Amino acid sequence: MSIELGRIGIWRHPSGLSPELAAEVEALGYGTIWVGGSPGGDLSVVESLLDSTDRITVATGIVNVWKDDAAAIGADYHRITARHPGRFLLGLGIGHPEATQEYQRPYAKLVSYLDELDELEVPADGRVLAALGPRILRLAADRSAGAHPYLVTPEHTRQARQILGEGPLLAPEQKVILETDPERARAIGRPHVQNPYLGLTNYVSNLRRLGWADADLADGGSDALIDALVVHGDAEALRRGVTARLDAGADHVAVQVLGPDLLPALRALAGSLRLVPS
Repeated sequence: MSIELGRIGIWRHPSGLSPELAAEVEALGYGTIWVGGSPGGDLSVVESLLDSTDRITVATGIVNVWKDDAAAIGADYHRITARHPGRFLLGLGIGHPEATQEYQRPYAKLVSYLDELDELEVPADGRVLAALGPRILRLAADRSAGAHPYLVTPEHTRQARQILGEGPLLAPEQKVILETDPERARAIGRPHVQNPYLGLTNYVSNLRRLGWADADLADGGSDALIDALVVHGDAEALRRGVTARLDAGADHVAVQVLGPDLLPALRALAGSLRLVPS
């Protein structure tokens, strides 16, 4: 793909992003800011982050195809890339049946949305798909630059790479907590997994497909499940957890820091990963 993401980026809801944070993240050596929480509309948050930085890529993680029509998003894409060529990646996805009243034939909806973007000359290598199951992963390989899976384990990353093949981008999200006490870390991480994700069919089905049992998915998630989805520990433990995704076949990892200490965690992880050469 023509857009440079770097090995490691950050994932954060728009409410937690600011031009000042974007500049700090860029200075630390992270390659991409993923704007989470289904950003839509005119994507002004993307432009604000790009305007306040010099080289970092900004990606949507993800635009919900039920929420914003393709014509509007296509116009956003061309406006943003005209001002910031090579620095914007359009992440798209079909969302969840629990959140969308019109949620019918989601695969067909996503295909038709991609068809519209093709007509609007939004290039395939300028977009990625939120993909969990094999069918959408194959669609991501065929119709976009690749896949941006969310709430997945390293085992999913290994399986996704096999399905995608060697060429397409694989950029999973990874939750991390800079906390060495396992009980405290799980107390921070469990609510972020339970609400809303363990109540959403797409995510629960995917975890079951990966071999997690009903007991693991009940009561906010078993300790084993939380530990598999949320890396915790000191900076070295976070480094090992993130690089495990790269070793499993990811090209890029979108790190989502949980807990109150965002910048200390990002700084510690950047140092352990040596994102900025000394």
